[in-house]
Amino acid sequence: MKKITIGILAHVDAGKTTLSEAMLYTTGEIRKAGRVDHGDSFLDGNALERSRGITIFSKQARLSWDDMQVTLLDTPGHVDFSAEMERTLSVLDYALLVISAGDGVQSHTDTLWKLLERYEVPTFVFVNKMDLAVRKQSEIAEYLKGRFGNGCIDFSRAGTEGFDDELTLASEALTELLLEEGEIPDDAVRDAICRREVFPCFYGSALKINGIRELLDGMERYMQGKAGEEDFAARVFKISRDDSGERLTYLRMYGGTLSVKDVIDDEKVNQIRLYSGDKYETVDSVTAGDVCAVTGLTQTMPGMGLGAAENAAEEILEPYMTYRVLLPGGVDVHKALGQFRELAEEDPKLHAGWDAAAGCITIQIMGQVQLEVIRSLAEERFGYPVEFDQGRIVYKETMAEGAQTVEGVGHFEPLRHYAEVHLLLEPGERGSGMTFSSIASEDALDRNWQRLILTHLAEKPHTGVLTGAELTDMKITLAAGRAHKKHTEGGDFRQATYRAVRNGLMKAETILLEPWLAFTIELPTGNVGRAMSDIQKMHGRFSEPQTVGMNSVVEGFAPASEMGDYQQTLAGYTGGRGRIRCRVSGYEPCHDQERVIEAIGYDPLRDTENPADSVFCDHGGSVIVPWDEVEEHMALPSVLDERGELDLQDAEAVAQRAREYSGIVAGDDELMAIFERTYGPIKLHDLTAPGAARRRKPPKRPVSTDDAQEPKKRKTKPGPQGPTYVLVDGYNLIHAWPELAELSELDFGAARDQLVDILCNYQGFTQQEVIVVFDAYKVKGGVGSHQKIRNIYVVYTREAETADMYIEKVTHEIAKKHRVRVVTSDGLEQLIILGHGAVRTSSREFVEEIEYVEDAVLDAIRNM
Repeated sequence: MKKITIGILAHVDAGKTTLSEAMLYTTGEIRKAGRVDHGDSFLDGNALERSRGITIFSKQARLSWDDMQVTLLDTPGHVDFSAEMERTLSVLDYALLVISAGDGVQSHTDTLWKLLERYEVPTFVFVNKMDLAVRKQSEIAEYLKGRFGNGCIDFSRAGTEGFDDELTLASEALTELLLEEGEIPDDAVRDAICRREVFPCFYGSALKINGIRELLDGMERYMQGKAGEEDFAARVFKISRDDSGERLTYLRMYGGTLSVKDVIDDEKVNQIRLYSGDKYETVDSVTAGDVCAVTGLTQTMPGMGLGAAENAAEEILEPYMTYRVLLPGGVDVHKALGQFRELAEEDPKLHAGWDAAAGCITIQIMGQVQLEVIRSLAEERFGYPVEFDQGRIVYKETMAEGAQTVEGVGHFEPLRHYAEVHLLLEPGERGSGMTFSSIASEDALDRNWQRLILTHLAEKPHTGVLTGAELTDMKITLAAGRAHKKHTEGGDFRQATYRAVRNGLMKAETILLEPWLAFTIELPTGNVGRAMSDIQKMHGRFSEPQTVGMNSVVEGFAPASEMGDYQQTLAGYTGGRGRIRCRVSGYEPCHDQERVIEAIGYDPLRDTENPADSVFCDHGGSVIVPWDEVEEHMALPSVLDERGELDLQDAEAVAQRAREYSGIVAGDDELMAIFERTYGPIKLHDLTAPGAARRRKPPKRPVSTDDAQEPKKRKTKPGPQGPTYVLVDGYNLIHAWPELAELSELDFGAARDQLVDILCNYQGFTQQEVIVVFDAYKVKGGVGSHQKIRNIYVVYTREAETADMYIEKVTHEIAKKHRVRVVTSDGLEQLIILGHGAVRTSSREFVEEIEYVEDAVLDAIRNM
């Protein structure tokens, strides 16, 4: 039996959930088809969904029809919950797009069609509510072809005269097949559907169970299952919590087998559930094609690929309003922030954050209905009511189209630190987001440093200098950089990179972008003139009105800031007979940029979190140099000439520059040789044994790259495979490190942050998986946390759990399959982890190891 995952999509009120009910009833999965308006539908089980009569959360159901086993994903149709819908697209085999025969193709339907095209999802179409249709079926079929192309074919006519001819109009491959063989077999049609050349269309009434069998027969005949991969592969598409608060990770299996007690990214699967509506059954394992929910995973996110599966493409739909959360008196704001971030795990587009200036929690949402849902969830889960302010438009910033490329420079050189970065900033295509690349020579800046800089560019949203809004649609290219042989440490390049971005923005021609809405207004024909006048006043644009009976339909686009409460205005002058549907169409240049900038009142020079200035060392002290004077103090020359173009005309000058840079750091191959000599499997235990760093001397000559890549072979007992894990007792290491211990007496948080920076740099060179654990066992009610900061994992233990207890537990789990090193000075803990098969390193030895690495690299470079 073939396994198929199908998503049902539609604009609101098209009858999507009713169709799901009809399919479940027809296949015998439920005894009675519920109705949304009666509040008894099988899939809309949430109280808020039943009260409002809309789908808010995506649900799944399981059904079988002949030789087909289907997992049906019913997605929200309301535009406020478009992000929830989009997250399902990456796991679908097919989509079933529902269109109301009376309403036709709405603006949100166009959005769905474009999303299905982007995610390359083969699509079937069901035209619902045919019992209420004004047009004939043949007229609707022609209408769909006009909107979506010749691929939209009425499959209720399959096998009739002229059907094959329609297929040939949609696919050249089917045309050739018909000419050569005289017929088009089903296999060829199935392939054309998978290539998105053909979109089978079916017609009926879900409420009256008309046309449902024909739809199911067509799906069984023309949908094909996909062969699964051999290795375990799955993709997460949803995070939620059950009634008891258990965290559920919903995933689609693409290959291999997942069983209870399997470990995924160091976390154990406790339970596997197969849901159908609100009910589920537990199973011991699932295989390719299954859609399930698992418990026990705490670090998963929607879109994440597990095993051999890749991450899903970045989502397109973005919320365009930000609101401040108004908490009732007596609620601890820090606890509330953690709770709202829990909601953001389930819906990452909420972007739950902290507004330091206002001292409150902020969220981003798609519309007013979503605010009602968040109010309901907060009271239901957290036990307190919340309110929101009036909300603000989410603006973005970018470089103006055709703006000249600029060079941003950043220098970070307090005492015993050094990093310099040169970036090229240029405008990107609208809607392309942020892209990062490098053209820096590896002779000038080692590949490891370049990777680190690119990581820092991508690790956070960068803010503009007009309003402090997030940057988008820009290309940032690493052109040059410089490191110090001894003093460049973790975090130095991050500081230099961030400052270089801001420095470039201060020079660039930047503009403000605002969200625009695509709208469809249906109103009495006599009111069309007023509507067109209002749209012009809102700085919008519209197409020629279309007459439908006694009404007219106006479609167009307008700034979201101008359309805020237009529904009320429309209802007022049409006597309640006008209605409007909107969707976010994207970002365009702000129509009143100067007013918005003045109203926000952002001063980039006072933004201490995002400085454009640079830090230099002068007479043993640190000096801050303003952004417009930085280039006068830079160690490296500019990479742009006076025309704003790459200054690469003089080949000899370029060659000379490369020769000057060649002594800055070793090449990638030499560094790899050094680190393989230092950390490689032959020398690993020598290096980490007690006293190793003191006994070993830097080598007298560098090891050749060839020798490093082909070490002498010797017989060894097979051991754990994969990356080496380094578990660090964070507070223990801080107290064992003299500089950090001294800093901790003044500011423990600063010492902790500096340790994280050092370990990030350490991981960047060694490519080992680093986990640093901090004690939080005295925190009353603490549930612990586990987060990835840049390229390492930082763990805070929960109440009553010490770092030693956590390390012992994790070591016991992962030492079975991976090499593990534990950095701690706790003697008892060292004995315990040795019993688990891990290698122990004292904190003091680890400090010496890092210092030895720096000396070894320096010695090798000197002997090159």
